[in-house]
Amino acid sequence: FQWFCLSILALGTGARRFHVSTAFSAKAKVAMSRFEPGSSINYEKMHENINIVRRRLNRPLTLSEKIVYGHLDDPAGQEIDRGRTYLRLRPDRVAMQDATAQMAMLQFISSGLPKVAVPSTIHCDHLIEAQIGGAQDLQRAKEVNQEVYNFLATAAAKYGVGFWKPGSGIIHQIILENYAYPGVMLIGTDSHTPNGGGLGAICIGVGGADAVDVMAGIPWELKCPKVIGVRLTGTLSGWTSPKDVILKVAGILTVKGGTGAIVEYHGPGVDSISCTGMATICNMGAEIGATTSVFPYNHRMKTYLEKTGRGEISSVADQFKDDLVPDEGCEYDQVIEINLSELKPHINGPFTPDLAHPVSEIGAIAKKSGWPLEVKVGLIGSCTNSSYEDMGRAASLAKQALDKGLKCKAQFTVTPGSEQIRATIERDGYAKILSDVGGIVLANACGPCIGQWDRKDVKKGEKNTIVTSFNRNFTARNDANPATHAFVTSPEIVTALALAGTLNFNPETDYLTAPNGEKFKLEPPSGDELPSRDFDPGQDTYQHPPAESSSVNVDVNPSSNRLQLLEPFDKWHGKDLEDMRVLIKVKGKCTTDHISAAGPWLKFRGHLDNISNNLLIGAVNIENDAVNKVKNQLTGEYGGVPDVARHYKANGVNWVVVGDENYGEGSSREHAALEPRHLGGRAIIVKSFARIHETNLKKQGLLPLTFADPQDYDKIRPDDKISITGLKSFAPGKTLTAVIKHSDGSQQSISLNHTFNDTQIEWFKAGSALNRMKELQ
Repeated sequence: FQWFCLSILALGTGARRFHVSTAFSAKAKVAMSRFEPGSSINYEKMHENINIVRRRLNRPLTLSEKIVYGHLDDPAGQEIDRGRTYLRLRPDRVAMQDATAQMAMLQFISSGLPKVAVPSTIHCDHLIEAQIGGAQDLQRAKEVNQEVYNFLATAAAKYGVGFWKPGSGIIHQIILENYAYPGVMLIGTDSHTPNGGGLGAICIGVGGADAVDVMAGIPWELKCPKVIGVRLTGTLSGWTSPKDVILKVAGILTVKGGTGAIVEYHGPGVDSISCTGMATICNMGAEIGATTSVFPYNHRMKTYLEKTGRGEISSVADQFKDDLVPDEGCEYDQVIEINLSELKPHINGPFTPDLAHPVSEIGAIAKKSGWPLEVKVGLIGSCTNSSYEDMGRAASLAKQALDKGLKCKAQFTVTPGSEQIRATIERDGYAKILSDVGGIVLANACGPCIGQWDRKDVKKGEKNTIVTSFNRNFTARNDANPATHAFVTSPEIVTALALAGTLNFNPETDYLTAPNGEKFKLEPPSGDELPSRDFDPGQDTYQHPPAESSSVNVDVNPSSNRLQLLEPFDKWHGKDLEDMRVLIKVKGKCTTDHISAAGPWLKFRGHLDNISNNLLIGAVNIENDAVNKVKNQLTGEYGGVPDVARHYKANGVNWVVVGDENYGEGSSREHAALEPRHLGGRAIIVKSFARIHETNLKKQGLLPLTFADPQDYDKIRPDDKISITGLKSFAPGKTLTAVIKHSDGSQQSISLNHTFNDTQIEWFKAGSALNRMKELQ
């Protein structure tokens, strides 16, 4: 092969098949090591599929429709109705982060298949805890997680999966630098996979069982998404950044407003946003529940592709550009208009990412609301905001402060998104400026963003404020302290607030005080979109799977407390589910962090029984407003949620969970579905579900059901017994019935809706999607 990893092969009379490798590198030898035969997208085939669908629908198509329908398994026969039908798709590749890859690979091993059918990669980014600094924390993680890293490395080698070692960087940044490109369809076992939409890709977050389907070569199923259009006009300038676009959109749509839809940005304002800025916007689209987000192909993407060593891709994308932008006259299910010239810097929070405030007003709002004004820690970086441009703009502010002799009043941390970003900002001096102003440069990993933070400056329960450039700020998300008020904003605003040490600071109008007493105002941030020199790729941290892997052994020690081979779940017994106990009736917001906490629990992500000890320990019990305290209806005593679930299971008692709106929002972690199934759960009955979690529950053989009348939530009491009837005639679109038996002898019947199709009903009957896959082999 040539030193570059991209080739365009002419096939037949002018048809072009574009083979896209994993290449990114400015150093050709590094790129060569990442070449994957078969990693390709056929632009010509996608073009044909688009034309077939356009003729059938007889209307202009949105960009997201073009890419999604361009990957249909059967474009001529597939029923297409936005928001209603299920599509069978052929994604181009799979990406998994280490915390979710453990269970995904354990499920793939259980499938009995010899190799993955599509290019796939594992990225070690979640298990590195922030304690001291990048080098020390990385070395400690390698020692503490040696067993898990060895499992993932050998499983990857055995089954033909690329392996990015710890220290490589965050999965989404690696994807942007290496794998995403206009028109590709990628699924990833992390909710922020949509980051790749910044390069015109359809990248969708899923659970591990979905990834197994794609890796097995089975058409992947997705409910045909609606399309929300966000029309951008004007131009970004001054203190306003790409992050402010999605902070504003989150405030408009709320955490569930994008559910079942792809958010498609378009309009003349798009061209004022850098490629990595577009990725930031798409990344945080996960916080509005969107299936994914995407931008149309433009010159900013072309430049990024060229700068990351993929100019050949942009050359071919140019030839198929009409397929990589929306058709003129296409229609959206909803349209939001944002004038970038009028958009002001925003900060969202606390405790939810859709509580949007202009930065100019946050001080007054915090005072009125009783939120701590002092900023204890400012944290920049993460998969959302760790580009070269982000770091440069933050460094430009830090440099202004240093020139006046001022350092950060708050603690300040910097998380590079990848080894490439770390090496480049170190070479170009940004890292030193950020360190000199008081910053600690952490490892190229998720760290505090996902709760991997050994925070020492406050005690648990101590009320305090932190500001981050992350994407998610649920209660206790970052530091396991439910009293921490976390706000999400741009890296520029984080840096300014860390310098000021207070929320009550508007950098557009307010002044800082230098040590000599001089008052000065920060100039708006500035930074190059991309380095003037090539990116420095840093250390090569990629392991390519061997061509011959029969001699590779994947060992799982039966006595391990970190890894556990999976046993198949039991099949449906063919009858209605009778007299199930209510394990917990959840009050209010219940994210996947509430259902299966991260932080210290990440070490058990490969051991289903051990991690099940965190089941719903963060959910609020409506009976007593307590967390992890529910009544065991068999003993009359109160205990932890997982303890009571285990007692029910040991006594042959099935149980259900009752929940509120948007149940399961947040992370894609399928452990939130595996754990209730493992501990004897049969159904989750709620007002509404977040998309990924609902699918994950179906995949594991559970029944995700919604109240036909949301007010029926109030009819269920914690000591009720619930029977679900109608399962013998379980069918798409046909409601089921819940018979609620109260302890006073009375009972009520209510209707329950579901979104199962015929294929998904087979998963339920078989006990799980994996069981069904084995039946069909």
